[in-house]
Amino acid sequence: MQQMKKPKKPLIFYYCIGLLIMFVLNAVVFPQYIRGQIEEVDYGTFLTMLEEKNVSMAQMEKDYIYFADNNEEEPSYYSTVAFNDPELVDRLKASGCKFGKVKEKETSVFSTVFSIILQVAVFVLIGQLLSRILMKRMGSGMGNAMSFGKSNAKIYVASETGIKFTDVAGEDEAKEQLQEIVDFLHNPEKYQEIGAVMPKGALLVGPPGTGKTLLAKAVAGEAEVPFFSISGSEFVEMFVGMGAAKVRDLFKQANDKAPCIVFIDEIDTIGKKRDSGGVGGNDEREQTLNQLLTEMDGFDGSKGVVILAATNRPETLDPALLRPGRFDRRVPVELPDLAGREDILKVHAKKVKLGDSIDFNAIARAAAGTSGAELANIINEAALRAVRSGRAYVVQEDLEESIEVVLAGYQKKNAILSDKEKLIVSYHEIGHALVAALQTNSAPVTKITIIPRTSGALGYTMQVEERDQHLMNQEELENKIATYAGGRAAEELIFGSVTTGASNDIEQMTKLARAMITRYGMSDEFGMMALETVNNQYMGGDTSLACAAETAAAVDEKVKVLLKTQYKKAMELLQGQKQKLHELAKYLYEKETITGEEFMKILQESAEDR
Repeated sequence: MQQMKKPKKPLIFYYCIGLLIMFVLNAVVFPQYIRGQIEEVDYGTFLTMLEEKNVSMAQMEKDYIYFADNNEEEPSYYSTVAFNDPELVDRLKASGCKFGKVKEKETSVFSTVFSIILQVAVFVLIGQLLSRILMKRMGSGMGNAMSFGKSNAKIYVASETGIKFTDVAGEDEAKEQLQEIVDFLHNPEKYQEIGAVMPKGALLVGPPGTGKTLLAKAVAGEAEVPFFSISGSEFVEMFVGMGAAKVRDLFKQANDKAPCIVFIDEIDTIGKKRDSGGVGGNDEREQTLNQLLTEMDGFDGSKGVVILAATNRPETLDPALLRPGRFDRRVPVELPDLAGREDILKVHAKKVKLGDSIDFNAIARAAAGTSGAELANIINEAALRAVRSGRAYVVQEDLEESIEVVLAGYQKKNAILSDKEKLIVSYHEIGHALVAALQTNSAPVTKITIIPRTSGALGYTMQVEERDQHLMNQEELENKIATYAGGRAAEELIFGSVTTGASNDIEQMTKLARAMITRYGMSDEFGMMALETVNNQYMGGDTSLACAAETAAAVDEKVKVLLKTQYKKAMELLQGQKQKLHELAKYLYEKETITGEEFMKILQESAEDR
């Protein structure tokens, strides 16, 4: 449970505390110095001291009598209320008392100065307390004016990083390229003898969650040098020039601690292409970028200061930042392949207790297209599921279920489908699976379920390739489109109507069909003509057409024809196996979840019966 933060006290609270402290000081501490330690006594005590001739000097005022005793070294001072006593003057003379100004002696120079200093000190302390509170309230942007221009880089000493290349799996090519940087920091003489200069900077590019930051920390851990880590967004300030000042301060600290590694995460925040159509390009971001370019040109690479940066939007970076002499080396950190996924799973699985017979290869194959962060989450979700199930270790079933949790979300227990909806979803999912199984060059079906998920899916059919597939021919792509169309075709074939359940299938098959024509050159009419470009390949891969409006209309027509052809193909396959469709859908309706083995067994038994 998240701990509730106590509400901040208003400033009036602290002012009241300060006033209360001053009141106590004036009432308890300061009076003894202001009054010179004058003790007030009653009139009878005064007369007794007078008779005993223990009064050396007296001062009479309208309402008070001030007097001192006979102690010559350090006399004590007293006061009493004056009464209408006509014989008082005679008594004073008879006792040998002198008349003088006793009240002037009530305060000494020391006591006066001390009281002033003490009050000033209290006011200064209260002022400092209030100023610190104001600084925290106003934040680093406005309050802490003295910290303007200071970089917020986190500095990790070599002994504190604790991350090595062995902690990073699935990125062997990236580690190999970065290993050279580590070797240079360990043995610079080897490179200097031959005249080689170490690249000043290395840019790590790849999708989110692939381990770019982890790789940078591993480089510092292997090299055993200080590691400066800062995000690009931390350079962006409200005031123009502050970001540039932070860049200067960062490189100054790096030069002082050389050899070291400076890591700038999400560098696209400050490194975007400069716009020539602006009003002079004098904004904060461009000044920060210009300062970064200048600093990378100015520092001496032979000192062992290496700049690492990470981004998942390399196409937006300024060309001046990517030229040789700045970020000389571009290190791709892509999604891991099958072997890489298996290695990553094993690295993260070291932190949890595992049961016997864990097949990481099967999990890696089922998790195709996932990043390192998602694979780590799969292991963690499996461990959480084992705890919920009352086990002290993780079993294969936990890992298989955790893949579905990461990719499709948790089971939606409060989403109860009606019997009719459940039957429609059963036929829909069996339609996908049947079309896939009845075609060649299609990935085998491993699981079919009609349990709703938090991602919004009412069911899904999981297909797992035996190995990673980097190339697909036209037949395989068309088969994939037909498989997407199988769910809608089954609904229309059995119920004579269609539902909204195929919305995601329609989106995926349309995207794939358009890519076949505009990017893959799988069209007789357009041939190898590129009609579409991919934007942000690491951030979803959005596309934009690069053709005339007439050509775009012709592309739409070709896409429509291709989709209709594959839909017709799916419908014909299901019509030829309608009995199998009924049998499998009924079984799925009863079980809600079936494995690929169960599906194939029923399919083959049906074939033998015929």
